[in-house]
Amino acid sequence: MNVRRRLISGTAVAAVTALGLGTLSACSSDSAAATNTDKFDVVASFYPMAFLAEQIGGDHVNVTSLTEPGQEPHDLEISAKQTAALQESDAVLYLKDLQPSVDDAVAQSEIKTKIDAASLTTLEKHGNEVGGHAAEHDDHENEELSGLDPHIWLDPVRYSQVAEGVGKAFEKADPDHAADYKTNTAALVKKLDALNTQFKDGLANTRTKVFVTTHAAFGYLAERYGLTEEAINGLDPESEPSAARVKELEKMAKADGVTTVFYETLVSDKTAKTIASDANLKTDVLDPIEGITKKSRGTDYFSVQEANLKALKTALGTK
Repeated sequence: MNVRRRLISGTAVAAVTALGLGTLSACSSDSAAATNTDKFDVVASFYPMAFLAEQIGGDHVNVTSLTEPGQEPHDLEISAKQTAALQESDAVLYLKDLQPSVDDAVAQSEIKTKIDAASLTTLEKHGNEVGGHAAEHDDHENEELSGLDPHIWLDPVRYSQVAEGVGKAFEKADPDHAADYKTNTAALVKKLDALNTQFKDGLANTRTKVFVTTHAAFGYLAERYGLTEEAINGLDPESEPSAARVKELEKMAKADGVTTVFYETLVSDKTAKTIASDANLKTDVLDPIEGITKKSRGTDYFSVQEANLKALKTALGTK
């Protein structure tokens, strides 16, 4: 199995109309026309990167996304027009090793400002079980990435670190608007700090610290707030769990007081519902925020994260 498919969930990427961000209106299958404007043109690889660029850049930037609405990020194959748009842009913001075609296009481009979000924070290995326990890995160990989990944006602290790095890169690349970028970055970091506090306080006193998901997308979030994520499919959202794994999860659910099996909005909930039914558990959505769609429980990163927190508090049982 392609390792990057294992690392990324099937959640669709940003439906632009849901964002309410005018300069992202060019996020479509033909993003070439959106670059080379009189603003600071930024090409983002997918929603979490585009959101940062919009929040930090404000009115000074024109942001386009290489990933179409409804497209799985890891499936992206850049078109000739997108490659041309990348060449004409002022900066590219991406997450290295997440989308092979983006990495290749960035490496071959002569674009001056290349911002790799992965270089702005730390990445770790995550597998079926993280948080309070040692990470477990399945048999498909990633030779290229050594099992590194790319879902850094789900941890508000790491996402904040990336935001600060992006802000500095914007200041350097577009010094005429450096003061505004600095101000916008500080405002975003403050909001992320507040979100971190919400999660920390909201999850501090729960009846259980264990939650079950269809795949291991929430490793950083689990570690940050002292939780343990048990993933049905490890880092692979598309594989079927073994009978032994299902039995193990059912046994663990009883022992740890687990009430809920989480699944993603745009990924089939069949496996989650089957396990939940067998173990007499509920099901609910926990969104990895790889995109915003009409099915998302929110209109942007912050509102969806708040919905995630609410779902976790309900599932874990706040005291």
